[in-house]
Amino acid sequence: MSSADKQSVRAAIAVLNWNGRSHLETFLPSVVEHCAAEDLVVLIDNGSTDDSLAFVRSNFPSVFVVENADNYGFAGGYNRGLEALEKEIDSEWTVLLNSDVEVTAGWTDAVLAAMKQGGWAAAQPTVRSYTDRESFEYAGAAGGYIDRDGFVFCAGRLFDTYERDTEQYAGDREVFWASGAALTIASSVWREVGGLDEDFFAHMEEIDLCWRLKNRGYKVGSTSSAVVYHLGGGTLNKSSAQKTYLNFRNNLYLLLKNRQGVLLPRLIFRILLDGVAAVKFLSEGKLHFFWAVFRAHMRFYTMLPAMLKKRSLERRTCAGLGNRNDVGRFSGSVVWQHFVRGVQHFSDLPSGRFR
Repeated sequence: MSSADKQSVRAAIAVLNWNGRSHLETFLPSVVEHCAAEDLVVLIDNGSTDDSLAFVRSNFPSVFVVENADNYGFAGGYNRGLEALEKEIDSEWTVLLNSDVEVTAGWTDAVLAAMKQGGWAAAQPTVRSYTDRESFEYAGAAGGYIDRDGFVFCAGRLFDTYERDTEQYAGDREVFWASGAALTIASSVWREVGGLDEDFFAHMEEIDLCWRLKNRGYKVGSTSSAVVYHLGGGTLNKSSAQKTYLNFRNNLYLLLKNRQGVLLPRLIFRILLDGVAAVKFLSEGKLHFFWAVFRAHMRFYTMLPAMLKKRSLERRTCAGLGNRNDVGRFSGSVVWQHFVRGVQHFSDLPSGRFR
């Protein structure tokens, strides 16, 4: 199909689904209801074996459906689905929206307005909890940051400590990463950086994407002018050892691939901190979490050659650009601040340590 024959839309709002009929019943109605006339809701199905597709086709005929042959995870599912979508739909903006997110009226208009005003290549709305609607949610809250050791945190959420949203982070702000629960990105930029890294499979792949954007000088933002409500844990909940495995493994991938400058001392220190976490799990009798951390590190070491190649390619690609964007990096240790100094709120972190 030629570009002239494609349907043109402002934003393609892509919801990734895998055997998620119940989530689609609960959350897709708000997405369809609050879809602007110039936008398109897209369901990317990741090889579901339930009746998700039949349900959507029967109840939401306006939703454009893309079928992947298998479950390729969050990263692979979006990469393949959006590649197929591009053959028929031309969109200026692409929205990655989790299937367990309730959206609100005018949310895409608000996010896109903030992006244009701030010159952002990617952005998120404020993400609140679906079950505790005045509290920030784990996956993004009011925008994501990263510390010197590669630990990620949010305005409104430090580790498992969540703040209530009293508009303490109101406004538009440039951040280090935007949540994959509701991530808007310029379609041209998505194509430029090659989408998501499929070695991550799921968890932190959007942080890797944003870090690659920052290495190229792009801006990432968060706006409170739009709010969405995220259930979270729809595929893997917090008590899942598999989620622990993915988080520990992918955080090491993230650090190795993208951190510029001298890496080895920081990487070794991070590995030691993971070891402390593993011993803590063991002392608490959480053998499945201990084993998850162990497996994560074994897989990381196995993947070292591949990740070093990706690191080398990233460094070569960005070397001549000279415009790396470090806004949103915290030069201190958020682990020290939270667990040793007892800092509970993002706003209480030393502001002078942020770039």
